Amino acid sequence: MKILEITNVDFSLRHFLLPLMRALRTRGHDVVGVCAEGPLLADVRAEGFRVIAAPFARRVSPLAHWRAFNALVVLMRAERPDLVHAHMPISSFLARLAAWRAGVPRIAFTCHGFLFNNAQAAWPQRTASFAMEWLGGRVTDVFLTVSTEEAADARRLGIARHAVAVGNGRDPAIFRPDPAARARLREALGTPADRVVVVAVSRLVARKGYRELAAAMREVPGAELWVAGERLDSDRGEDMAAMLRAAGLGDRLRLLGYRADVAAVLAAADIFVLPSYFEGLPMSVIEAMLTGLPVVATAIRGPREQVVPDVTGLLVPARAVAPLTAALRRLTGDPALRAAMGEAGRARALEFYDEAQVLARTVALLEAPD
Repeated sequence: MKILEITNVDFSLRHFLLPLMRALRTRGHDVVGVCAEGPLLADVRAEGFRVIAAPFARRVSPLAHWRAFNALVVLMRAERPDLVHAHMPISSFLARLAAWRAGVPRIAFTCHGFLFNNAQAAWPQRTASFAMEWLGGRVTDVFLTVSTEEAADARRLGIARHAVAVGNGRDPAIFRPDPAARARLREALGTPADRVVVVAVSRLVARKGYRELAAAMREVPGAELWVAGERLDSDRGEDMAAMLRAAGLGDRLRLLGYRADVAAVLAAADIFVLPSYFEGLPMSVIEAMLTGLPVVATAIRGPREQVVPDVTGLLVPARAVAPLTAALRRLTGDPALRAAMGEAGRARALEFYDEAQVLARTVALLEAPD
């Protein structure tokens, strides 16, 4: 088959879609990526994939979305794919409608988080999100989600009666405990071997809970906070890097920026934290679990099906500083508990979030006859 894998930005295509594109190509399919142009596409193109730029906009702009829709229709009529597989809320909605308009034989969608489940969003946004998902579901032949809760939501709400949860996964050969990488990176950053390091890996946006994390870390003396990630050009809102620098953590804060060696960064840390307000099924939690780190996360969709409380990590309420502080203080002060939770987390991740298993499920569903 000729397959178009469509998402919004280069970050999503490089970090979320590339493993699937490789798996589909291995199966003999002609796989083409489609997303907004960006520097991270160089890695994808270097592997021999063709990536076509699309004028997606990550903002509320009917004119911009109309232009993107029309461009997609033209693209699909020219490329004549057998399957369009779309990702992310706005780009997937436009891609699915364009595929239907262009007469693409088979349309697939993977939900990485329903925006209408984001309790922090205003009600008009949540209503518009539900309407888009319901309409998009009418033209979707293969409806996948990364989260089991959101597959259940899709079926319950009539968005897609045939929704299937395929999960998310990472390669355990890449994300693993690595004493050599730990020693190397700590030496490079000037962090003592016995210093407790709390690490966050995400885009630098407010909904990842950085305000609460900064406030909590002020009450966790002796521990460093490493933040790996950056704010994308298309992200909106306050600059979290500036907020973190002003948070009073001094030399206990290390803003690492975008890192290609996230596996090494995780291996050099002791605790992973994701105090987010909204998620699908975060890859970063899977990466941390595979690396053998205990996870402190908010009890929201996604993390609450990944983290087993008091076994592989700790769950705390979103937007609440005191419980986050208590969880971090508990783990920073108990090396044996960190080790036990990390070991249990890796075992759970190997059972449920092995990339090879997730890709095999996804490819089978995309290849299945109607």
